[in-house]
Amino acid sequence: MQFKINKVAIIHAKRAARKYLHNEFRDKLSQAKISVQLCALALLFAIIASIVIILFRLSLLWAEQYLLSDTNTISSTLTDWRSYLPLMGAALIWLLSLIGSKRYRRMGIAYVLHRFKLHYGKVPLQSAAGQFFQALIALMTNFSVGKEGPAIHLGAVSASVMAEKFSLPDNSVRIMCASGIAAGIAAIFNAPLAAVLFVFEVIVREYKIHYFFPIMLSAICGAVSSQLVFGNVHEYDLINVIRIPLDHYPILLIGGVVLGCVAALFNFSLLSVTAKGQKWPLIYRLFIAATFTTLIGLVMPQALGSGDFAIHEAIIEDPNLLFLIALLFAKMLATVAAIGFGVPGGLIGPLYGIGALVGAILAILSSLIFPSIAPYVGLYTVIGMTAMMGVCLSAPLAALVALLELTNDASIILPAMFITIPAFLVAYQGFNTSSIFLKQLDIMGLGYKVAPLNQGLQKKGVRVLMDRRFVIVNDDDELLLEVLKRAEGRPVLVRNNKGQIEMLRLEMQSFEDSTTLSRHPMPGLPDSATLNEAYEALAAKRSGEVYIYRDSPNNPNGQKVVGVISWSNLLQEIRSGQI
Repeated sequence: MQFKINKVAIIHAKRAARKYLHNEFRDKLSQAKISVQLCALALLFAIIASIVIILFRLSLLWAEQYLLSDTNTISSTLTDWRSYLPLMGAALIWLLSLIGSKRYRRMGIAYVLHRFKLHYGKVPLQSAAGQFFQALIALMTNFSVGKEGPAIHLGAVSASVMAEKFSLPDNSVRIMCASGIAAGIAAIFNAPLAAVLFVFEVIVREYKIHYFFPIMLSAICGAVSSQLVFGNVHEYDLINVIRIPLDHYPILLIGGVVLGCVAALFNFSLLSVTAKGQKWPLIYRLFIAATFTTLIGLVMPQALGSGDFAIHEAIIEDPNLLFLIALLFAKMLATVAAIGFGVPGGLIGPLYGIGALVGAILAILSSLIFPSIAPYVGLYTVIGMTAMMGVCLSAPLAALVALLELTNDASIILPAMFITIPAFLVAYQGFNTSSIFLKQLDIMGLGYKVAPLNQGLQKKGVRVLMDRRFVIVNDDDELLLEVLKRAEGRPVLVRNNKGQIEMLRLEMQSFEDSTTLSRHPMPGLPDSATLNEAYEALAAKRSGEVYIYRDSPNNPNGQKVVGVISWSNLLQEIRSGQI
């Protein structure tokens, strides 16, 4: 008998311990502070995101090896079936888009940014399959798109879906989404530091220390995964970069002005086509993009693909100036047609190709006047790539570090920084250019702006502020007054006959010296919500309370009340300066 009692006591103690650890875990994640729990989860989800990206890269390599050609060139003859791959790709992308729901057709970096800002980074799982296979087809069929677009989308989906499966607080889901994006970029480029900076400059758009460590761990995980499978490869380390003398910097200044003009022209062209194409059905847009890509490929196949062919032409010995100029216009046209008309894929790869061509053209033109510049074509190529990415995406630091890691050569840092400044000033002040992604969101009618107060409230979960010292009783008018008297200032909640939660109060009557018992309906929020939802629920009346619940399958009502947040406590938190 004694053994049975002890056994029951042990079982109850274990359950209590698990419940305490679970609540402690969720409390830690609800805070806007760095924690071991947050880093551990980010690392776990980053492993999953990295596996997805590695599978994507392996699928693309298999396609390039067995389905396209044994050479490193794209066919440009009318009789070769590979010349018409873009048309085949457009048909396949359209057919795949018909399989899925219209709700999940949106994809890409701009869409991820929208979900990150307004939906805590919760990207629908149903959009992942479309992004994976459609982007794979677009890359296989030589559209001028990059690999980073699907990497960012798939990384965000992998991490955010796992975070929701774990029922994490919404403020933590957003951090997990950012971490998944960092893992995706690092896994696709083997550039962990650039991945971290890209997430902060383009996605998060602010710096918080409790974001930094999970994102950095995820980027490390993505880079290590890439190196384990593909080796420690720096994609552009074959570019011959020679340190430029200081007396060449005035020429770089002129080059920066030219790059700013080219970036502004590219942004304007891409956004104009995007705005025009929004009015047309998807099938029209895809086949227009495929037609342009096919025609360009027949004349100048080096303009197709992500950007590697264009970069190769820019860095060969004794490149032809007129050919590079023609290739630049062809590459810009192919990229504007593909991205502007909605072909799934990224923008960074094509921007690298365009920037490399502009840099090489500048070097050749400058060498006609100053022959001493001729050996530095490789450096001009790299800093052109840096400036184009930095200006078009409004991410100068990410662009600089990305090329530093991809070339594995620190000599690009100073000249790249020097040329990026005039390029930014010319594009952003002279031509009123802004980030492509934000403009795409405006064109698509997707929001991304959040007021500073709401943004601060979104960083903390309701479990941080909720009052756990409450009393909840069932509906019984004869006992309510007695319960309220014994509550000793604690909130008293009543579950009425309909299962709704009400707040019980004693109110003073103004016309007589007496008090009456009153009951007020309360809105409820899940314990995964943030303080922003509590603020929005109470802001209209500037008073009242919300109850916090956790879904409980053992509870007949389905909800277990775990806390209460009042307007006064919320206002005090806001005024404390910690929001």
